[in-house]
Amino acid sequence: MDFSLPPCFDSISVARSEAGLKQSTRVLRRKALASLKRMTVAFNSVDDDGRTSAVLLSLQHSFEMLLKAALVHNGVPVFDKTLGRSIGFERCLQLSRHEPGIKITDAEAGTLRAIDALRDDEQHWFNFVSEPILFVHARAGVTLFDDLLNRVFGDRLADSLPLRVLPISTEPPMGLEILIDQEFTQIQELLQPGRRARNEARARIRTLLAIEGHASEESLVSEKDVDRVEKGISQGKPRGAVFPALEEISTEFSGEGPTLTVRFDKKGPPVKFVGDDSDAAAIREIDLQKKFHWSATDLARKLEISLPKSLALRQHLAIDQDPKCYYVFEMGSQKHPRFSDNALNRMRDSMKSLDMDNVWESHKPVGRGKTPRQCLVEGCAQSNGPRPS
Repeated sequence: MDFSLPPCFDSISVARSEAGLKQSTRVLRRKALASLKRMTVAFNSVDDDGRTSAVLLSLQHSFEMLLKAALVHNGVPVFDKTLGRSIGFERCLQLSRHEPGIKITDAEAGTLRAIDALRDDEQHWFNFVSEPILFVHARAGVTLFDDLLNRVFGDRLADSLPLRVLPISTEPPMGLEILIDQEFTQIQELLQPGRRARNEARARIRTLLAIEGHASEESLVSEKDVDRVEKGISQGKPRGAVFPALEEISTEFSGEGPTLTVRFDKKGPPVKFVGDDSDAAAIREIDLQKKFHWSATDLARKLEISLPKSLALRQHLAIDQDPKCYYVFEMGSQKHPRFSDNALNRMRDSMKSLDMDNVWESHKPVGRGKTPRQCLVEGCAQSNGPRPS
């Protein structure tokens, strides 16, 4: 990869945009911009061979590099101490959602997960991404890249990427709901008896399941997911039964031509995932290691309190009794408790109103000053007269 500066940069704009950045941040940021430019070149190419793969691989890589540049810029470690390697895309996304100065929103995280899931199938197996779906995700990617570049570094994409090279289409953009309806109808037709088009139908199913990443924390597609959807569609079940998460996604367009911006959002409450005994035709299997990815030490570090005080706060809020917040992974005789984003958010929000000194006094271990019972007794003594002997 060539880390030379883009031709549209002049020396003054380079000095201004990279002033005060760490060397590793500068390199990662340049790689992110280079991959985004490669994506736009591939999208606008007149050669269709390998075009979709090149677009999705470069788009996903541009965001991984941009997230890592942002994390390094904020002083967040991006290396796995156990493996000695840099962390992957999903971990970058998880860290960026809670890091001040980055703060990836739920809608933005959904866009990134969908792009990553589309790329995953394209890189490791195959799917079928129609031209309108590819375009709307490419333009949404450009919009989000510009938002993040400005949020973290105070720069605009226009400073390094001329408008003439943005992804363009000869067709007017369509809302995601219309595109999904078209794809679902096409899949129904492909699965009709005698069509012998099952492979193409399954490839299109994979794409729609990947797009569910806009509304679901679990976006990567498994063969079990595809089997369930295929079975449901073959049985004549409606779109909402086989792709429930797609019902919650909406698109917002503003501007036109080279200045078009695309943003995805959720238009309803979170999707409820049910058990295998449900009549739902497409039940997404959730990777619990992705959902419960914080250790107790991680929580304390993110909240900027000591580990004992973090434990006291967890006890006060009954975090360890909430299945949405706490899960224990068992590996033989070893048990590894882990916490979800729900736990981190509840603890962070509670610290805005709770008196942490009182929480600590009520829940600190026996032997460290006054026990909870001593505090209770002394409180009674102060209000009702002499302490009982």
